[in-house]
Amino acid sequence: MHCAWPALLLVTFAFLQQPAVAQPSSGEPLSTPALLSVEKVVANLVRMNSQRAQALRSYQGLRTYRVEYRGFPSSRSAEMVVAITYHAPGTKEFTIESATGSKLIIDKVFKKALQSEKEALETENQERTALNNDNYIFRMVGYEALSGNARYVLVVEPRTNSKFLYRGRIWVDAADFAVTRIEAQPAKNPSFWIKNTEIEQIYSKVNNFWLPAHNHSVTSIRLGGHADFTIDYGSYQITDAAQLNDSSNDRVKSQR
Repeated sequence: MHCAWPALLLVTFAFLQQPAVAQPSSGEPLSTPALLSVEKVVANLVRMNSQRAQALRSYQGLRTYRVEYRGFPSSRSAEMVVAITYHAPGTKEFTIESATGSKLIIDKVFKKALQSEKEALETENQERTALNNDNYIFRMVGYEALSGNARYVLVVEPRTNSKFLYRGRIWVDAADFAVTRIEAQPAKNPSFWIKNTEIEQIYSKVNNFWLPAHNHSVTSIRLGGHADFTIDYGSYQITDAAQLNDSSNDRVKSQR
């Protein structure tokens, strides 16, 4: 079953490298003439992602990785705490603060996840996994405005059957045009050992930037095992950043 552990990493690969299928909102969606078309929402999303990526020069943070596996051939668990330092345009430095539990999970899942995240910063990998029209088809399915936070809800379908892409739903902040939530499945099963995987990624706003806050994947192993993989992000400090030029109102008006 050692082959199953690298597969647990692959199912979250596309989410780990983002700088980015849910139940419907319990509130009534608002209907307003100010709503943008899906084409304009995606255009704003791509443009603002590019601007934020260029403006964010460096930051620090802390992560906690956890895996709980139950099933054949034996149950295992592990936890690892990692400090991260990012420097633009593509350098991430990881320092392992602590690691406890299964050495197999620590070596084959956690440490490989860190290595894959570094590789994801390479230009070619960023291009083939970017959330844009080259890699995905977008469809508008809703608009939520609860507690003053308006979000467009889009279905995304990958244009290629790649294990590094996903299919599901994304929530896009209507003011910042940033992905705030993803609920999806891998576009392609990454391994024979994997039966099914559901992934949720939540982002939070730190100063002017939307950074990962929580990743949770639940994976069913074909021989009966069940893996629960979480990454909690926090203690962010933006250490160097340029000012973003245009306001949210200007962004909306310019794209209508």
